[in-house]
Amino acid sequence: MSEMSLPRRWFGHLHTINSHKRMVMRHCFRLGLYKRGLLHDLSKYSPTEFFAGVKYFSGTRSPNVAQREQEGASKAWLHHKGRNRHHYEYWIDYRTDGDRTLYGMKMPQEYVLEMFCDRVAASKIYKKEKYTDDSPLQYYNRGTGEYVMHPETKALLEKLLNMLAKEGEEATFRYIRTQILGKKK
Repeated sequence: MSEMSLPRRWFGHLHTINSHKRMVMRHCFRLGLYKRGLLHDLSKYSPTEFFAGVKYFSGTRSPNVAQREQEGASKAWLHHKGRNRHHYEYWIDYRTDGDRTLYGMKMPQEYVLEMFCDRVAASKIYKKEKYTDDSPLQYYNRGTGEYVMHPETKALLEKLLNMLAKEGEEATFRYIRTQILGKKK
């Protein structure tokens, strides 16, 4: 647990999740995904997630990681991923072909795009002035061997993260709007 005072952690965590939510909302709105932007991460305000977030708040990384390190599991993360369809972990289930291993189900496109917006915003919030357009890709690549994700979902996310790293935010958002979503502007 952080050495910060409880009020400082409480307000710090609230500020972080509000800032993150606003940023994801702006990104989703740029794509015309208004509902996804408005509904993004509402479960973070639930007692299960919020109080754990306050307890483990540092301002430099996810409190879920700290909770997992301290308690052996993050109940806040388990709650969060089970309620938010923009996390690929929400879509993990048993295969339907008789093989009882876990498998990533294909995510609907709107949730993959929200996941992309979420990763960009999270990188901006935690990296602050050190953020670059390849920060979300670097974060993704640190966990690549661990992802249980449908191949098409993974391919789209990786394509967008790589495009962001190479061509920048404006070009990537324009590509999503025009080529993926088929919008004029």
